[in-house]
Amino acid sequence: MKKLSLKTKLVLLHTGMMGLVVCIVLSLLFSISSHEILSNVERNLEEQVAGTYEDIEYEDGRLEFDSDIMDLENGVYLSVYEENSTELIYGKIPYGFSYDLPFEDGNLRTVAAGDQQYYVLDMKIPVENYHSVIVRGIASITDAEQDFRLTLSIALILLPLLIFLTAVCGYFLSLRALRPVSRITKTVQDIQKEKDLSKRIQLGDGKDEIYTLARTFDDLLGAVETSMKREKQFTSDVAHELRTPLSVVLMECEELLRSEHLDEESRREVMVIYRKIKGMSEMISQLLLLSRADQGREKLNMEEIDFSELSEMVAEEYAEVARNKGISLKAQIEPGLRLTADETLMIRLWGNLLQNAVNYGRPDGHIWISVQKEGNTIRMSVKDDGIGISSQDLPHIWDRFYQADPSRNSDSSGLGLSMVKWIVEAHHGELSVESEIGKGSTFSCQFPWNPSE
Repeated sequence: MKKLSLKTKLVLLHTGMMGLVVCIVLSLLFSISSHEILSNVERNLEEQVAGTYEDIEYEDGRLEFDSDIMDLENGVYLSVYEENSTELIYGKIPYGFSYDLPFEDGNLRTVAAGDQQYYVLDMKIPVENYHSVIVRGIASITDAEQDFRLTLSIALILLPLLIFLTAVCGYFLSLRALRPVSRITKTVQDIQKEKDLSKRIQLGDGKDEIYTLARTFDDLLGAVETSMKREKQFTSDVAHELRTPLSVVLMECEELLRSEHLDEESRREVMVIYRKIKGMSEMISQLLLLSRADQGREKLNMEEIDFSELSEMVAEEYAEVARNKGISLKAQIEPGLRLTADETLMIRLWGNLLQNAVNYGRPDGHIWISVQKEGNTIRMSVKDDGIGISSQDLPHIWDRFYQADPSRNSDSSGLGLSMVKWIVEAHHGELSVESEIGKGSTFSCQFPWNPSE
């Protein structure tokens, strides 16, 4: 039941409850009807037998009978006998019924004849100017029960149809009742997909719990949107304000390093400061770029570029960086692949992925990069045999400032993969990663292919 949707649960509950109620009602009705049918047969038999009083006369020395006695009215057989004899004078009896059944005046009996059950009622009827006669009424219980069973069979045949109609009605009722919930769900999904916190549910005026929930959710979205805007603006302002003093420190360090009066120990210390400040400057630059992207102020300079040539250039540059750490870099790049993209961002994309592979590679390790066309896409990948990423950390590596193990590399800002993710999404590409602890990682990006004319 936990895997079923709320709509399905409501339909099943509504159908089950209605089916149970219908079954209970039908059971009660059939139970009462069965008793009522037999009671009705008894009453009809008594009325028919008692009514023959007016249908029998004695005239001109003989008994005269009204033809109504011969009629099978309401399934009742009427027959007339002499008072002290079982000889039939007039009327008819069911086929196979015994002619010599003893009389019991006023006693309603149940008599079996073959495979039939009958009610039998004998009544002594006085005839004017003549002695009394015995009128016997016979009514079939079996026929009445067959009619009842036929009605029951029809009801049982119609019951599944009734349950089906109940399920259909329940489905449309639940669909209508849960329409606001579907709207809330769709709004949330759109917000997740488009990253647009300005969207609102806006169900309108209503007093039930769902409308109250929707208004509360809209208020919450408004508060979250305001908070996110403040956070983005704060990040942008801080990054912007930090750029100037960091640039000044970098220039001063460069000036000191160019000085001939600096001894070796001081030069080493200034170089350490220079590297740290340069890393901070790069981090601020990436943070500012991401902040502008969040606010929709970062414009892409889209143009057709030779992606193969750009990839080879970056591979040559980082081959030297990897070699300094004892890592060999091998490239397999299909020539002549062109792509409509922002060239600066593509260089940054390659740089972040390759720097990540170098940072988390192992001495005497390997990095493999490839660029090739697959169908209507261009696929680029960076594979290494470094330390790898655990399955617990893998979903979070795209988060800003997240580091699976910060102690392994203090130079990492935690913004590189966030930048990678944004660049790929900004170019309408797809990004994936596969990794295993101790065996390395593979980052893959796919972009729509734009063949040159």
